[in-house]
Amino acid sequence: MLEMMLNKRRLAALPSTPIEASTVEVLCHATEYHAKVHQLIQTARQRIILTALYLQADEAGEAVLRALYAAKQANPALQVTVYVDFHRARRGLIGKSDMKTNADFYREIAAEYQHPIEILGVPVKRRELFGVLHLKGFVFDDTLLYSGASLNNVYLGQPSRYRADRYLLISNKALADAFAAGHQQVLGDRQVVQSLLDPSPEVAQAYKPHHRSWLKHAKQNSYPQQGKSNEPLRASLLMGMGRLKNSLNQSLLAVLALAQRDVLIYTPYFNPPPVLAKALRKCLKRGVKVTIVVGDKTANDFYIPPTQKFSRIGGLPYLYETILRKFLKSNQSYIDDGLLEVRLWKHEDNSYHLKGISVDGVRHLFTGHNLNPRAFALDYENGILVEDELGQLQAALGQEQEQIFLNTRSVRHFSEIEMVRDYPEPVRKLLSKIKGIGADMVLKRLI
Repeated sequence: MLEMMLNKRRLAALPSTPIEASTVEVLCHATEYHAKVHQLIQTARQRIILTALYLQADEAGEAVLRALYAAKQANPALQVTVYVDFHRARRGLIGKSDMKTNADFYREIAAEYQHPIEILGVPVKRRELFGVLHLKGFVFDDTLLYSGASLNNVYLGQPSRYRADRYLLISNKALADAFAAGHQQVLGDRQVVQSLLDPSPEVAQAYKPHHRSWLKHAKQNSYPQQGKSNEPLRASLLMGMGRLKNSLNQSLLAVLALAQRDVLIYTPYFNPPPVLAKALRKCLKRGVKVTIVVGDKTANDFYIPPTQKFSRIGGLPYLYETILRKFLKSNQSYIDDGLLEVRLWKHEDNSYHLKGISVDGVRHLFTGHNLNPRAFALDYENGILVEDELGQLQAALGQEQEQIFLNTRSVRHFSEIEMVRDYPEPVRKLLSKIKGIGADMVLKRLI
């Protein structure tokens, strides 16, 4: 009872902004996301602010970047700012060497245009392994487009293969202003956050002397929403980094603690930290139906088919699956009782990247948070908590859920999930080696 009261107080204390259901749109496919991004770029008149893990040097990424430059050339007064992770921008894709970096790509494109835009690299940690910029969200004038997706071919569904994600649009000036201001408060520090359009030798480690104080500021930062709304449909902007005093993590756990009937979770990489596993267990014990939608291992970003040459990064989907099987086995009684349902998403050779939580059809967390140890402790994360007391968004979210579930199957027993002995030989050897040297526990904290 005391815990419930404290969690209610925590959520009630969050700043929030009233929104109208008519101004909210939920997209259901990567191709819709692609079309909407380009439409909003073309129609923006005052500001375009994009925050993503990366804007990739590929066909779809180039189309977005050139659209941003075209908008700027047509309207030089237009603010165009792109924030991406610093380290990700300055390396090639994992497993591919001797390739042009995203930063190289940005500089090449910039040289073709008279009026510049801002492309800024954010070094959340000094090494990518220990934390990245995982803040998401785009502002186009007074419209906020929030998704866990970045900007490249597969996220934008180009040419045909796609990576499934979630896409929420809210047209609300106060919310867009608070979102933009929250990012400027911490990402506007040019002693740390650097232009990726500067010559490569100058984009180096100059941020180090100031980085510690910046990191402290970033962890304490919050979106400057004004007041608390009592309207039945409202939104709270959340951000957080690190284990302590992390508003996003705290709110996420509070939402789960208040669940009374049902919980729906989307997560691409099944690796819940102990605090989340405990929260889910409490939900099940008090009779709350928990549905978890996770990608099949073959729908993981890093999955390598057995017919292709194997590399170590291809072991990750199998490692996630071993964690999932262990979770299912320990909670099989709840599956048998109909309280726990795990659905595996798979659609042809496409991949799965959905994140978020819905509770009792009333509270909905849209986020880039992967619900894993890395998100809880290392990366810089954000999200939007929408509270919908009257169920005004029920139809739109129901349609989204229906489209997602079309490509899922329900797991009735843990034995339906493959064991390590069923994996290809290179995978078995890799997992055995990782476990043999005791690296599996460390690795699980970093993925």
